[in-house]
Amino acid sequence: MSEKGLSTSAPISRARPGVPTRRRKSLSVLLPLTGLALLTLLYQWRDGFWRSYTDAFTPRSSPFSDIKEHCSGVSAIKAVEYHARQQKLAELLHSQDAIYVAEPGATASYYGNISQSVWYLSERPLLLIIAPIESNGTVNAEVSILTPKFEATRAKLLSIPSDDRITYFEWPEDSNPYEVAVKSVSKGRNYQRLFADDNMRTFVLDGLRAAAEGWQVRSAPPAVKSLRERKSKTELDILKCANEATLLALRAVQAQMKIGMRESEVKHLVDEALTAVGLRDHDGIVLFGENAALPHGSGNDRVLGKQDFALLDIGGTLHGYHSDLTRTFVLPESEIPATHLQAWFYVQDAQRAALAAATEGSITGSVDRAARAVIERHGYGDYFTHRLGHGIGLETHESPYLRGGSKDPIEAGNTFSDEPGIYVEGKFGVRLEDCFVVGEDGKAVLLTEDVGGFAESPWNP
Repeated sequence: MSEKGLSTSAPISRARPGVPTRRRKSLSVLLPLTGLALLTLLYQWRDGFWRSYTDAFTPRSSPFSDIKEHCSGVSAIKAVEYHARQQKLAELLHSQDAIYVAEPGATASYYGNISQSVWYLSERPLLLIIAPIESNGTVNAEVSILTPKFEATRAKLLSIPSDDRITYFEWPEDSNPYEVAVKSVSKGRNYQRLFADDNMRTFVLDGLRAAAEGWQVRSAPPAVKSLRERKSKTELDILKCANEATLLALRAVQAQMKIGMRESEVKHLVDEALTAVGLRDHDGIVLFGENAALPHGSGNDRVLGKQDFALLDIGGTLHGYHSDLTRTFVLPESEIPATHLQAWFYVQDAQRAALAAATEGSITGSVDRAARAVIERHGYGDYFTHRLGHGIGLETHESPYLRGGSKDPIEAGNTFSDEPGIYVEGKFGVRLEDCFVVGEDGKAVLLTEDVGGFAESPWNP
């Protein structure tokens, strides 16, 4: 023993005071296992985070990829067609010693490629003026633009097709723009009339009327209006594809719908589908159940139930030309009351009767009458509360109109919507809409015929 009584050969214990040997052994096993578990969780978190991160930035396949760019091969109106339009208008104007004036909009777009998307309306008028000029027995169109002086450079950047040089009349801020227009266009000529576009704003029309003293200032006569109402082959190609694309989009939306969705959710699907098919300027009404009894909706955001019809009234534009299509339909799991289904088929019969009645030379009011008679025969006459249809082209709603009392004769090249409906407020609404053209053979043909045309049933729109 040492001097303190301890053996120098005894092993020295390295255990911490108060920690039993058995517990030390348990910790030596648990600590590596815990570390392994933490590493596994960290790896799983990192893997899940990375997947979420990459999913967020990886393009997802669209449910509408099958209908993508349906109209990609359809061309816009070419300059030569604008020239022909201007020439036809000039010849008509010459026979009446008149000029034609329009603000940016559908008519200015038709004759001069000036829509409100390229020149918005303000209190400072910009006007398209088309005047006939005669030289050596030949009449040609003179295209002029009245523009605010400070906007003259921008006006000259507009892409306006013309066979000849375009004349720009600039009006300073301290001048009367209407006097500048009338004096400039009439210099050395003897015009007697000024035909104003139907969509011209009242203060502009009043200004022209005051400036054109001694002239007849009025809206264009039917012969001038009918130039835009009769569609060319190029226009029909655009309208046809736009309406086909809209029907394909609607069917694709139906395939994505489920009971319990809100109207706003389906409206989002509609926008996505119309974008996929290449249409712009989307317009859409989505109505479920009793909301569909109000033709243009109630403003709330209803949920689709099993006993509800879904009414979708949608459209867009292709090269400035509009589509317009309505379907009232159900989903596979829907349980629609028999009376509602019966009303659907009455509307279908009315729509087909109208198409058969729309022939060249028939009166627009008689087509409305043909559809209305079918619905009246089934006791729902009081529930068909609007006109049958409208013209369609550079505007969604344009002349001529299919309405009771209208006496306009239908011409080859006219395009219309055909949209009868039954609306029982508080219960349900049904509307079916397709657009058609009256062909050179005098018969009406659906613009959507090549993709199936009319809805076959509530289950197959």
